[in-house]
Amino acid sequence: MTFDPPSILFVNRVFPPDRGATGRCLSDLSGRMAAAGWRVTVVADGERSDGRAPAGVTLCRTGGSVAAGEKTGERPDARAYLDSLCRLTGRALRLPRHDLVVTMTDPPLLALAGPVLAARHGAASLHWCQDLYPDLLPVLGVRLPAILRRMAGNGMARALRRQDGVVAIGRCMRERILAAGVPADRVTLLPNWPDPAIHPLPKAGNGFRRSLGLVEGDGRFLVAYCGTLGLAHPMQGVLEAAARLQDSDPSVLFLLVGEGRGFAAVEEAARDRGLRNLRRLPWQPAGQLAECLSAADLHLVAMDPAAEGMLVPSKLAGVQAAGRPCLFLGPAGSEAATRVAGCGLVIDPFDGSAIADAVRAYAADPGRCAAEGARAARQSAAWTADRAAAAFAGLAQRLVAERRLARPVMGRALPHA
Repeated sequence: MTFDPPSILFVNRVFPPDRGATGRCLSDLSGRMAAAGWRVTVVADGERSDGRAPAGVTLCRTGGSVAAGEKTGERPDARAYLDSLCRLTGRALRLPRHDLVVTMTDPPLLALAGPVLAARHGAASLHWCQDLYPDLLPVLGVRLPAILRRMAGNGMARALRRQDGVVAIGRCMRERILAAGVPADRVTLLPNWPDPAIHPLPKAGNGFRRSLGLVEGDGRFLVAYCGTLGLAHPMQGVLEAAARLQDSDPSVLFLLVGEGRGFAAVEEAARDRGLRNLRRLPWQPAGQLAECLSAADLHLVAMDPAAEGMLVPSKLAGVQAAGRPCLFLGPAGSEAATRVAGCGLVIDPFDGSAIADAVRAYAADPGRCAAEGARAARQSAAWTADRAAAAFAGLAQRLVAERRLARPVMGRALPHA
């Protein structure tokens, strides 16, 4: 007796060419799952005419707008998220059955649809938790009435407990999921990986540095923040550090690259302070990512301490893949702080004096930058998209096998559509 290859359905609001870390991770993973023999379908928002997907992956667009997120870095509003949730769920319900349904966390409450979709498909359910909602909403500036927040929290906890499996991208996130009552044997730790296109490049001859007017041997020290800048990424300490270093250390230049609602406030504050050592550039194309990240001597990654256990900054993986040291401006007990050990420092994001002292110390010690950058690159190389996909495929295979044993039909697995 022969069986069709196992099938997996991923549901997420964004998918390349839409911008967003969740979409990029999903593209990396889905393509590798297809190459490993899975029948892979992805449901995402956007126009149906957009057929970009890895080989072997069927991409089903809802036809609805992805909103402004892929253009400006702004998060959609609550109404846009709700509309997206309805579109994604409706599209996934109409598809032929799959063996495994995987929901992500864009839009925020997509996990609520997981058990419904799994029941419709007679499938196992897996929630791939990139951000922990609704806990994260207040950190992002979304204020809900207390009763609605409790209802959303209780609903999310029930939805997580109903999943056959939950993937957490950090240890602190895993602890919060366990605290919600999800059995430990259903929660798998599977960190995100860096974009496979990122690799260390030498500063010598770096075209991105040249575009900033930095030339080899000029002694300039470039400190960069690259990526989305939102309300969960406090920059007050960075602005204070730039102000402290502006006259005392004129060789230090701060660079902010990316998009998001936080940039406008940072630019306004920089103008108010009269900062001359801070530059701003827009989002850079994916093809220039490796060169952009490798242009910096030192990177900054910021995270609001209130978000501990609810997210893991995706930009940290890219920084380390580029072979550069990092100042993690966030909570010392978080997953990101653990990953920075040995290839950077952890500093309170609101302590401008400590940030300035750290930048000054790195600028004075090129050997330290090189050693910690090399260590970061080695650490990054140990967890790649290929290895993550192999681990994910093993988990998916186990969940599908368990579901087939739990729900046989006339002594055999449910047929594939």
